[in-house]
Amino acid sequence: MKPTEAVISAPCWVELGTSDVPRSSQFYGSLLGWTFTTDPRAEAGGYTTAALDDAPTAALSPLYAPGQPVAWTVSFAVLDSDDVAARAADEGGTVVMAPMDIFDSGRFSVLRDPTGAMFSIWQPRAFHGFGRWDEPGAACWVELATRDVPTATAFYQSLFGWSISADPYPHLSIGDHHFGGIQDMNAGGTPENTPAHWLPYFRAEDAAAKAQHAAELGAQTLTEPFHLPGTGHFATLRDPQGAVFALFQGDDEEVAAA
Repeated sequence: MKPTEAVISAPCWVELGTSDVPRSSQFYGSLLGWTFTTDPRAEAGGYTTAALDDAPTAALSPLYAPGQPVAWTVSFAVLDSDDVAARAADEGGTVVMAPMDIFDSGRFSVLRDPTGAMFSIWQPRAFHGFGRWDEPGAACWVELATRDVPTATAFYQSLFGWSISADPYPHLSIGDHHFGGIQDMNAGGTPENTPAHWLPYFRAEDAAAKAQHAAELGAQTLTEPFHLPGTGHFATLRDPQGAVFALFQGDDEEVAAA
């Protein structure tokens, strides 16, 4: 899929805050085939855009706030960032960074949901976000990990108008655009000190091989590659700077390759 404009209320961008942009670029460039362009403007603070075939795919940014963890952040497209940020605060969330203009590209804000997960909102102007979605090397899914699914569900439904299924693993969609899910961290397997968070998934033609390559590049394997029948293959990793991400290979790709 080659998006031409952001789908309002859906994920439109993923951004890595990293302690070492050059090393992170080397890692993801080798793993996912990304190329990188750093904004030369001093005001951009070293903001670096990753691309597949010249289509924007993700971004890498130096850490810009005291205590900011090395982590991936998911951004959701909105029509009015000021309105959404104000409503998020009214509904139990926290405005971590007030809405601000980013050149002529758009207007964004950093928020924290009532269960503790950080995310961003993006009001697109010249820049709409993903130029690739659900293709090898590109983001294909986002997952909220939380210990309070009911509170998170109520918050995001009110804020974004998402449809959230009643499955044991709730699926997220807006209109006919299916983009994510919610993982209940009370189900076991998640360390008790892990905070609520959003996790990006990147599509791989061979998730097991990519996970092995990531390990060879210095990543830590958090979840060994496994197969979920009827869905696909998954692996969760921590990159050499400490950011967690996941890989996904759909069963449809196995069929296509057969």
